[in-house]
Amino acid sequence: MMEISSAFTSGFQGFQRASDAVTEATVNINQQAAQSSNQRALETPVEPSVGPSMEQSLVTLSNEQINAEANLKSVKTADEMLGSVIDLRV
Repeated sequence: MMEISSAFTSGFQGFQRASDAVTEATVNINQQAAQSSNQRALETPVEPSVGPSMEQSLVTLSNEQINAEANLKSVKTADEMLGSVIDLRV
């Protein structure tokens, strides 16, 4: 029973980390897009940004989506295992 609880905890924590990283990547993408748009509107030269590039943020966004899906699958598997254990004990 302890392993199932651990699987739930790990899955939820992993999902939370992925969710936080998705939020951060999305913010970075929006900042890059706004900066690029403002520079085009003002016809100013493009200055290098301090944060990650839009390409890096898009890759991070894609990777963290995969991480979130994997963690949700582990939670689902732990839930199914718990249901099987309960069925065996009843």
